[in-house]
Amino acid sequence: MVAECMKKKSPVKTPREIELLRRGGRRLAAILRDIAAASRPGVSTAELDEMATRMIRDSGGDPIFRGYRIPETRAPFTGSICTSVNDEVVHGIPRTDKILSRGDVLSIDIGMRWPARDGMVTDTALTIGIGTISSDAKRLIDAVREALDEAIAVIRPGATVGDIGYAVERRLKQDRLGVIRDLAGHGVGYELHEPPMIPNFGKPGAGLRLEENMVVAVEPMATLGGWRIMLDDDEWTFRTADKTLAAHFEHTIAVTRAAAEVLTTV
Repeated sequence: MVAECMKKKSPVKTPREIELLRRGGRRLAAILRDIAAASRPGVSTAELDEMATRMIRDSGGDPIFRGYRIPETRAPFTGSICTSVNDEVVHGIPRTDKILSRGDVLSIDIGMRWPARDGMVTDTALTIGIGTISSDAKRLIDAVREALDEAIAVIRPGATVGDIGYAVERRLKQDRLGVIRDLAGHGVGYELHEPPMIPNFGKPGAGLRLEENMVVAVEPMATLGGWRIMLDDDEWTFRTADKTLAAHFEHTIAVTRAAAEVLTTV
């Protein structure tokens, strides 16, 4: 979700808090895996949202997206997941009339506070093809996934936010993709959005230096065309301005003494 709403919380967590994030992150990753597996032609995004809501609550968590506001004057988000289809970049609202079709590109973004009371927040996303997709769509999805992997590889104490953005941008530009500049990754843990902001572009060595036990959500976003986006009338869904396909991947990551630990993995 967009960085304009970030709460002013410390990105550095205690070992106990990281253990809670680790346990919640594993649960969230398993839920996302099952939601992705259920995403097929003829299924509505509202059905996926209902499934996610049930699974999050059955796991002892709270769907942190539901009821979220950015900024305070905007209507609250009505889903437990974001379901962004084709030219929708992020924050697509699940709807009963949004039916998946063969060839669609679907991004699923999901967040959870675990345990539901006094727990910690993890955030993760992926993009998949529905049935057979075009070669360009597959190229886009593969590149954005690999950009996240390359970003994770540079995360360690002393690395900078610019190092992360540079790693993402470098991989995406290899496929001549549009690198989204108006949305960014963020710190996470106590709340869904915390400092620092982590853009998907940057210069090596620039920006905030990472510290041990920081927890961040890195989320590359790219398009098959230009980087400019626009906001729908629903005040949530961001689309590509040129109507080209978009993809989005995200992990919650702890900065450990040696390197990075992906917390949102099964």
